[in-house]
Amino acid sequence: MSIAEIKEATQHLTFKLDEEVFALDISKVREVLEYTSVTKVPQTPGFMKGVINLRGGVVPVVDLRLKFGMLEAEKTVNTCIIIVEIELDGEKTVLGALADSVQEVHDFEADQIEPAPKIGTKLNTDFIKGMGKRDDQFIMILDIDKVFSSDELALVQDAGSVKDSEASDACISK
Repeated sequence: MSIAEIKEATQHLTFKLDEEVFALDISKVREVLEYTSVTKVPQTPGFMKGVINLRGGVVPVVDLRLKFGMLEAEKTVNTCIIIVEIELDGEKTVLGALADSVQEVHDFEADQIEPAPKIGTKLNTDFIKGMGKRDDQFIMILDIDKVFSSDELALVQDAGSVKDSEASDACISK
């Protein structure tokens, strides 16, 4: 969805990474969880923190700070996992995104959203839907479907399915 397609108020979940505020379309967010231990999966990219058990299902967890080139942060009482449903090539994937803290659900009117900045041809900013304005602050509105490439998502999906099969094998061998 481009800025031109946003003609009415839209709800977004705002969250912080370092000192920056980001937002996700609320329709992509399934739930927000307190931070829990994450099981590491070998041979995955650095931003892939591992997997968690969500009501019996394996959900990959990614660190958005690392994905965006920020430094990894210490976990605090405010650290949370935002469970999102993303779509790539017509396939839906559920994953958890680590955030320093969740702020609020905010209604952005169409006139409160500016187009994403164009930062030359070498930097990909396709994953930024726009820049929301609230008071004197800009909020980066993410297109979560475009944050990860199809190759990265394949690795994330593979990590989840490896843990699923290991869990099945463990149950069978008992």
